[in-house]
Amino acid sequence: MRYRKLVEGMEVSEVGFGNWTVTTGWWGAYSRQEAVDLHRRAYEAGITLFDTADAYREGYGEEVLSEALADVRDDVVIATKFGYDITSEHERRGQQERAHRTDVAYLSSALDASLSRLGVEVIDLYQLHNPRMAHIDDDALFAFLEDARAAGKIRAYGIALGPKIGWLEEGAHAMRSRRVPAVQMIYNALEQDPGRELLRVANETGAKMIVRVPHSSGMLEGNLTVDTVFGENDHRRHRPRSWLIEGVQKISRLDFLTRDMTLGQAALRWVLADPGVASTLPNIYGPEQIAEFAGASDCRDLDPDELAHVAELYERNFDVVPTG
Repeated sequence: MRYRKLVEGMEVSEVGFGNWTVTTGWWGAYSRQEAVDLHRRAYEAGITLFDTADAYREGYGEEVLSEALADVRDDVVIATKFGYDITSEHERRGQQERAHRTDVAYLSSALDASLSRLGVEVIDLYQLHNPRMAHIDDDALFAFLEDARAAGKIRAYGIALGPKIGWLEEGAHAMRSRRVPAVQMIYNALEQDPGRELLRVANETGAKMIVRVPHSSGMLEGNLTVDTVFGENDHRRHRPRSWLIEGVQKISRLDFLTRDMTLGQAALRWVLADPGVASTLPNIYGPEQIAEFAGASDCRDLDPDELAHVAELYERNFDVVPTG
């Protein structure tokens, strides 16, 4: 495993583990022990960055992470997120986004609750979860984060952009006006924008990026076909069929990357070709993904010709005619 600087004094594995896949129920059902075991396997494979959120089943994601890694706490970097009201009893439907809450009184209690669930005295990276512009302009919110860092409750803070791809204005504004040192975003070879522009801003400001969805929701793992049927608990079943049909055509154009690595590994090496990327968070949902994706760190870097070819294909939409 190779390691990269995230923020000053903090190095992380270039392949990390975001535990939403095994704790939210959106990528299949996992028992608590199964989730714990996958965290442990990831650690044993050299992964040191573990990302979760208080919103993952109202703190369950944080509890699982703690149970899995408490005895190796000093060897890992723990990143969690905040900003949603996880105490609200308002019923949500499906994947409907919950309400944000960022008043200082609530944030103070939320931070203490995360520390307790994680079983730690300090959180390495505390990320504002899917912020809107008003949150980034909230002086009281960022004063709270500075106070929390001064008090030794967090080592660094950042933002996690979402919930879906986009959020260029919010990300650029946070990096330029708040000088946030770490930004989490969606970015992959099939979905390069607005990630390319966010990386340019990061280069200006010195921020480092954590890239989630580097496999375009599994498309770049190379295991999907036009006949794939997603399970009841798989969030991808709600996507239009055109996403599947066009995506399968696009990845067929990337065979030139797989002469000495899998497509899933090549997709990670493509993301990691940019020095502004500190780590990636591929969707890990079984021991096979841990072995393959952690193994990407042992693969060669993509050469300039390969990177240029991917860029050309992207500009031509991979020569795929939209069906939807």
